[in-house]
Parts: sequence; structure tokens; C-alpha cells
Amino acid sequence: MLQKKVCLLGAFAVGKTSLVARFVTSMFDDKYLTTMGVKVDKKVVNVDDKEVNLLLWDIAGEDEFQKVQLAYLRGSAGYILVCDGTRAVTIDQAKDIRQRVETNIGKIPVVLVVNKADLAHEWEVTDATIDALRAEGWTVFKGSAKTGESVEDVFMTLAKLTVGG
Repeated sequence: MLQKKVCLLGAFAVGKTSLVARFVTSMFDDKYLTTMGVKVDKKVVNVDDKEVNLLLWDIAGEDEFQKVQLAYLRGSAGYILVCDGTRAVTIDQAKDIRQRVETNIGKIPVVLVVNKADLAHEWEVTDATIDALRAEGWTVFKGSAKTGESVEDVFMTLAKLTVGG
């Protein structure tokens, strides 16, 4: 069985932990819990008839005082960048994180999910912003940890990229 380390990165309170919980357990909890350091979960998926054990590293969110500890990314096969559709600034933070990852770790597979699609009426992130990212070559999903929208697609797309599919 293949084993792939995948990190979840993004600003503070964008929904990284909720996305992992939705993917691994199919559950969502409205109670907000701040991740301290890193939390590791795992899930076995099938990619092109291969069993892949995904080790999901949910890394504490960034804020203006604390940057993601890039050391956590060592050995990662890829990462999921998470931003919050209701806070446009989190897109800029995601761009910054990606730049720092590429500078320090190199280019590895990445997928961006604009989370909180269930709150689309409150979104600050526009379709034009998402289209511009896609035009730059980003793989972008609109998703919701709460409803499950696109969650499976996000993780499976990254899993395929890490396996080379």
C-alpha cells in the first residue's frame, strides 16, 4: 500500500479541521476548536486501483502573529490550501503560503479549496478571483465542510496528483 503525507494549510479559522473531519468521518461539528501545532488523521482511498493511505496533517492556522511551520511540510507528497469564502484576505494569505512553500520546499502538488460555500450569500471571494487563479494554473474548488460539497473531490484530486494520476 502506498502512503502519502498530505498537509492542510491556510489562515486561522478557514475550516481546515472541519474539512478533514468531513472527509475522514463524514461529520461536521459547529463547535470551533483551535488546532494547536498539528493534528494527524488518516484515511485509505483507492486511486487508479491502488490503495493509498493518506496521512492528513492538519496544521494550525496562520494569523498575523504566527506563520505556518514549514518544517511540518517535510516529506509531504502535496498539500491542500484552504481559504474562507467569507474573508477575501484569506485568498491573499493562501497565495503567500504557496509562495513560501515553493521557496522553501519546492513545487509539490497543491489544491486550493474556497471553503464555506454554504455561506455563499456572505462571500467576499468573487468568481472573478477564482477564475483568475484557475487561469494562473491553480486547481480550485468551492467547497463546504458543513454540507460536504466538493470535499471528496478536493482530497481525491490531490491524492491522484500525489500518485501521478
